Amino acid sequence: MTHWRVLVLLLLVAATLLAGTAAAAWWWLQRPLPLAAPTVELSIEPGTPPREVAQAWVAAGVMTEPWLLYNWFRFSGDARRIRAGSYELEPGVTPRTLLAKMVQGDEAFERVRLIEGWTFRQFRAALAAAPHLKPASAGLTEPELMAAIGLPGVPAEGRFHPDTYLYSRGVSDLTVLRRAAQLQTRRLAAVWAERAADLPLQTPEQALVLASIVEKETGRAADRGLVAGVFVNRLRIGMPLQTDPTVIYGLGEAFDGNLRKRDLQADTPYNTYLRAGLPPTPIALPSLASLRAAVRPEPTKALYFVARSDGSGGSVFSETMAEHNRAVNQFQRGGRP
Repeated sequence: MTHWRVLVLLLLVAATLLAGTAAAAWWWLQRPLPLAAPTVELSIEPGTPPREVAQAWVAAGVMTEPWLLYNWFRFSGDARRIRAGSYELEPGVTPRTLLAKMVQGDEAFERVRLIEGWTFRQFRAALAAAPHLKPASAGLTEPELMAAIGLPGVPAEGRFHPDTYLYSRGVSDLTVLRRAAQLQTRRLAAVWAERAADLPLQTPEQALVLASIVEKETGRAADRGLVAGVFVNRLRIGMPLQTDPTVIYGLGEAFDGNLRKRDLQADTPYNTYLRAGLPPTPIALPSLASLRAAVRPEPTKALYFVARSDGSGGSVFSETMAEHNRAVNQFQRGGRP
C-alpha cells in the first residue's frame, strides 16, 4: 500500500473514532444520571472550582465519573457561570439539565414562617426547628445576636417583621434574622413617615412598642384602629394603659396561662397598671397592619374596651367607666352584677 493510501486510511479511522466519540458524548449528555437516592442534595459554597463541584456531586450520590461531569462543565463554556447555592436533584436529571440548574441558580429552598404576635423567644425556637438552617445564633445571647446582625444595643423584641422567609439550604440562621430585621426597619420607617400629626409618640421606637400592644390586644383585624385609638387617648391624658398582655410579658416564663390579681400587682417595668406610659420595649412582633394602626389610629373618644364573649373576636368600646362596666357585665360576667 502506497504511503498516501496509508495516510488516507488513518485519517478515515481517526474520523470514525471521533464520530463515535462524539456520538457517545451526545448520548451521555441526553441520558438521565443514575442517582443513589430518590433525591440528591448539594450545597455549593462561593468560589468552589468546577472540578470540585463535579467531585462533590458524585460524592453526594450522582452515579457517574467525576471527570465526565467536570469535562462537560469545562467544554460547555459555562463552568465559570456555576452559582453557589443549595441544589436538589431528582430522577430524570441529565448532565445538561444539571449544569443548567446550577448556571440558572435554580436552588432548592426551605421556608420558615414568622407569626405576628410571637415573642422573640418563639421566633428563635422556630428558627431552631427550621430544616437545613445552620444554627449560628444558637449559643449567642440576645445582645450578641443583635450585634451580629448589625443592630448592637437594640432590643430584639419586636424588631423582626412577621412574614414567610425563603432560604437556601445550609445558610446561617443569622441570614434569616438579618433579613427579617431589615424588613421591619424599612416598614417602621415607612409608616412613621406617614404618622398622624397629633400623635403622642416621640420616636419610631415608641410606635413599635404601641404596635406590639395593639397586635396582642386585637382579636379581630377590623378593630386594630380603634384599639390603637383607645391607647393613644390614654397616652394623651396620662392615663395608665392597663393592658394585660404587657403584664403577662413582664412575668416571662413564670406566667402559667392564668393571670391573677397578684400578677396585676407585681411591679415590673411592663406592668402598665402600675406604671404610666409605654413599657420599655415591644412585647411581641407586630404586623404591618398594627404598625399602621399605631401611627394612624382610628378617631375615637373611647377610653375603654372589652372583648366580646360571642366568639366574634371583636371588642366593645366605651367612652366612660360606667359604659365600660356595663359592657364587662354583659360580655364577661354573663349579665351578673
